[in-house]
Amino acid sequence: MIDRRSLLALAGATAASPALAQGAAPEAQKPAASLLEIQPIWPGKAPGGEKVTAKEQVILRTPGGDPNDTAFLHITDPVLMMRRPKNPNGAAILMIPGGGYVRVAVSKAGGAIDQWIADQGVTAFVMTYRLPADGWAAGPDVALQDAQRAIRIIRSRAGELGLDPERVGVMGFSAGGHLAGRLSTQFKRQTYAPIDAIDTLSTRPSVAGLFYPVVTMQPPYAHGGSLKELLGADASEARRKAISLELDVPADTPPTFIATAADDKVVPADNSLLLYSALRKASVPSELHMFEKGGHGFGLTGPKGLDMSWPQLLPPFLRRHGLYT
Repeated sequence: MIDRRSLLALAGATAASPALAQGAAPEAQKPAASLLEIQPIWPGKAPGGEKVTAKEQVILRTPGGDPNDTAFLHITDPVLMMRRPKNPNGAAILMIPGGGYVRVAVSKAGGAIDQWIADQGVTAFVMTYRLPADGWAAGPDVALQDAQRAIRIIRSRAGELGLDPERVGVMGFSAGGHLAGRLSTQFKRQTYAPIDAIDTLSTRPSVAGLFYPVVTMQPPYAHGGSLKELLGADASEARRKAISLELDVPADTPPTFIATAADDKVVPADNSLLLYSALRKASVPSELHMFEKGGHGFGLTGPKGLDMSWPQLLPPFLRRHGLYT
């Protein structure tokens, strides 16, 4: 169900990128047709946008590069994109891409990780989300509003899609890992006024996977870019603490899998250590894998010739905690 808004956004990728705008561009430079079914997260305008003047854009992450390696800027109409598995097992995962809260790095044509999720028999959902520096009334909570609404939408479609609403996990990457972590630890918070019956459903993920995640907003390990986008340049200590994951981990946080690399120069691996320590203190079932190498954003395999192996490590954790058998 690719809606008109989504089709226009996909077409907008051509207008937004010089590499795609050339009329004589070869076939290989054109975006692939979307493999994902797309729906808006909000039934109308997203809440709290009265002062938002930014216009949504789609750009290539690397000028002249892969036309499906895109990023979304100034998002005003966040969407939820679904990839159906060939042999569904009734489980679902909400995937939250990163981008430092300045953009959302995702392709509407789908990618390797959502394909990997579907290959496990799990229905994959990938979301875009609004960004806090664009003037939304919710400020640093605006992306959390979208994530809470997205997981509720997945549960609301359980009967239609043959899903078990008690088996809906979340996976987040980099700044998306921070957002997934907030969804997991702050699921009891009501971040927006209910709109419809969907908003009566739970926002707690059944299990969480966080990959090279942004965790803390406290020095010396805070990711400066995410901190600036979320809170501005002169955030108070109280505001930084309020969105530092490691400082508020309730005992009913879902089981959490963390993977990072010791040589990550973008988001220090200490972020993952801080969260893992807090999870253990709260007696939350958790697992941490810190690879020697991999840098930031290592995806499914990491550097050439180095098998990061998290795709082998994550499924047993998901099975052990009931996402699928």
